[in-house]
Amino acid sequence: MPLDWKTPPEIEPRQEYYEFDLARALSAVVGVRSLVPADAFTADILGTERSGNGVVIRADGLVLTIGYLITEAEAVWLTLSSGSAVPGHVVAYDQETGFGLVQALARVEVPALELGVSSQATPATSVIAAGVGGPGHSVAARVVARQEFAGYWEYLIDQAIFTAPAHPFWGGTGLIGPDGRLIGIGSLQIEQAGETSETVPLNMYVPTDLLKPILDDLLTLGQANRPPRPWLGLYATEVDDRVIIAGVAGGGPAANAELRQGDVVLSVAGAKVSGLAGLFRKVWSMGKAGVKVPMTVYRDGRPMQLTVTSGDRNRFLKGPSLH
Repeated sequence: MPLDWKTPPEIEPRQEYYEFDLARALSAVVGVRSLVPADAFTADILGTERSGNGVVIRADGLVLTIGYLITEAEAVWLTLSSGSAVPGHVVAYDQETGFGLVQALARVEVPALELGVSSQATPATSVIAAGVGGPGHSVAARVVARQEFAGYWEYLIDQAIFTAPAHPFWGGTGLIGPDGRLIGIGSLQIEQAGETSETVPLNMYVPTDLLKPILDDLLTLGQANRPPRPWLGLYATEVDDRVIIAGVAGGGPAANAELRQGDVVLSVAGAKVSGLAGLFRKVWSMGKAGVKVPMTVYRDGRPMQLTVTSGDRNRFLKGPSLH
């Protein structure tokens, strides 16, 4: 987050509007900076230097953030609101939810923020999009929608939280509910059509309710205790319910099956595909990673049959470095 950025006064959270200790809650938000090797699988797309936010959720310095900030990182630093920095160790990142966990490797003298109940965040709920640096780097916002979100990188959240006004440096920001507890972690900024022809920026948050069932597994196993979903290694977009391949990950399953940019996905295993969510759910319903996925695509004016041997996404990534 740029040090010279400051929240406009009209959307800066102020203590008089909250019953909890605002300064204490915001002090749990930390900066997250990571360095990723140039030969990492995600380096070309996500870069080798990544920065954003995270939230301390345990007294021992465990930080919850968004996974893309720390995926394949070889070094992680956590910056406190005071400006001091401590090294961190990547504990886990979960591909299904998008969460990442970092353990501070030095004592972190900030209070932990308790996990709240994300399901209570309904449209019009007042929330805070909290970035490192206190009220001047946070946004007083409201929930504008709870709905499904499908990401082009084979990602799907059933009840994502959408908020406005948008935080401009959203990655890993903490979404703090009316009771002062953490109910979401910032993932994206999207554009939504407003009442006029102009678009309105929104933030998408991953609900922390999704973390609770897998937290112990992430801490003890480094991953959720469930079979890995079949991963195709494609980037797709949705146009009028049609799914179009926008790109493929080099060396991934889709590339090996010669799926190409511009292919229109017609069906998977004989079932017609409608929309990104429909594509992902159909692929995931076929079994665990490694299952063969027969697809029909439209290319050069005719349908073509292809079979993609799916993979486990984590096997293509560098694991956390030991410290």
